[in-house]
Amino acid sequence: MIHVPFAKATLDNGLDVIVHEDHHAPLVAVSIWYHVGSKNERPGLTGLAHLFEHLMFEGSPHQPEGYFAPLQEAGGALNGSTSADRTNYWEVVPRDAARLALWMEADRLAFLPPALTEARFETQRGVVLNERRQNYENRPYGLAPFALMAALFPADHPYHWPTIGQPEDLMATTIDDVRGFFARYYHPSNASLAIAGDIGADAAIRMAEELFGSIPAGPAVPAVKVASPAALGKRIVLEDRIEMPRLYLAWPSPALFDSGDAEMDLVGDLLANGRTSRLYARLIHDRRIATELAAAQSSRELGSTFQIVATAAPGHSLTEIEAAIREEISRFADDGPTDVEWQRGRAQAEAAFVSRLQTLGGFGGKADQLNAYNVYNDSPDGFEADLQRYLKATPRDLAGAAARWLDVDRSVALCVVPAGQPELALPDSTPASGVR
Repeated sequence: MIHVPFAKATLDNGLDVIVHEDHHAPLVAVSIWYHVGSKNERPGLTGLAHLFEHLMFEGSPHQPEGYFAPLQEAGGALNGSTSADRTNYWEVVPRDAARLALWMEADRLAFLPPALTEARFETQRGVVLNERRQNYENRPYGLAPFALMAALFPADHPYHWPTIGQPEDLMATTIDDVRGFFARYYHPSNASLAIAGDIGADAAIRMAEELFGSIPAGPAVPAVKVASPAALGKRIVLEDRIEMPRLYLAWPSPALFDSGDAEMDLVGDLLANGRTSRLYARLIHDRRIATELAAAQSSRELGSTFQIVATAAPGHSLTEIEAAIREEISRFADDGPTDVEWQRGRAQAEAAFVSRLQTLGGFGGKADQLNAYNVYNDSPDGFEADLQRYLKATPRDLAGAAARWLDVDRSVALCVVPAGQPELALPDSTPASGVR
């Protein structure tokens, strides 16, 4: 049984404080999650959540030179990230610097707006636009995720636009928009603070109360409600500066922690991940019609997506690849996994859980996981229940999940082809949108 002991307290201003003691090394991990991501934006005003990830490192009136130097000088590591559903910041520091890390998190939460100048806003907006160019626009196949999400979700759905935002929206954003976003979402009652490592629970909670307790709770954040996407069945094409065509097949799938979510995670592993997977054996090893292959259940709070991605080998077409993938999906849905496949999937899932428990903090460590369960399920104590979703899934469950969710009539097929060669796409493909 996987159990991560913790103590939890909720301050009067609504901040959840979670502490896990681990005295194996003189380190402390701090992780704070804000329950805000790109899903909390709206069409025409996208990219604010990710922009704030950058702005939060710019400092405050008490720390005008920025956030990195004091913690790095103390021997710490730090970072942050933004998703559609949440924004997180973390530090891993020597034990004696735990108070510094907590103070700096509290300080920028309480005092960031006075330090948010036009100059800093313009600088970080430029950084984000450059990041978009480097990581997406100028990277082979980089715009494919944008095209897929725009095709899977309607224009008013909060997963329709990319987390990094649309360039024209970022350029139209004002500093008042940014300050308003901070006031709505960056406050204690919309946050979860996890502290893990060589620190006593009582001392850590007292420290959090002292540093965060006087910060106003902030306004209630209503839950985002959306309807499930309608049946799709689209074929789209995106021309790019690439050499080999690539096929993306995507379906709407169960939301994070919903029934079927873990099953689809296992289906992805067994279909396409690793040399022993079905699609690797057929597309790459036996027929050699593909050179790269992957599959994943991308779990999100309001609804997930399941994707299979394959790059064509020289002399082979996306039509060949699509036919082979659909045949294997049909076989899996009819017959389910073999006992060997099923046992391998369970073992891989359990190994992944154990691996995440080997680190205190950072992305995916114990502090991060405690916050994830607390934010999404209202309790940090989710490790064993989460693992059991995978271990209890039977071969029949996996076959049923594939049959239900991987319906050919609900898929989006995106063909990324070399510029000037749209004829390499699947028949009847139309130009992709959402990639400006």
